Amino acid sequence: MLVEVRLFSGLEKYLTGKRFGEPVPVELNEGETIKGLLKQMGIPEKDVFNILVDGRHQSLDYTVKGGERISLFPPVGGG
Repeated sequence: MLVEVRLFSGLEKYLTGKRFGEPVPVELNEGETIKGLLKQMGIPEKDVFNILVDGRHQSLDYTVKGGERISLFPPVGGG
């Protein structure tokens, strides 16, 4: 199944040649979780703080469905 992944705030460094927020098509096996997606993409779990799937917050254990748009954000600090 195909999903669209967007990486923000520095997570794009894990994919060569990809820019902030650029859509990245990713092919996954049926029943795959966000945790499995991160592993496949080479993104350490500890570097991901917020996960949005079609605009809704989800956890690492969320089972992905084909056609979903997944946005990944690292912890953000500042003040």
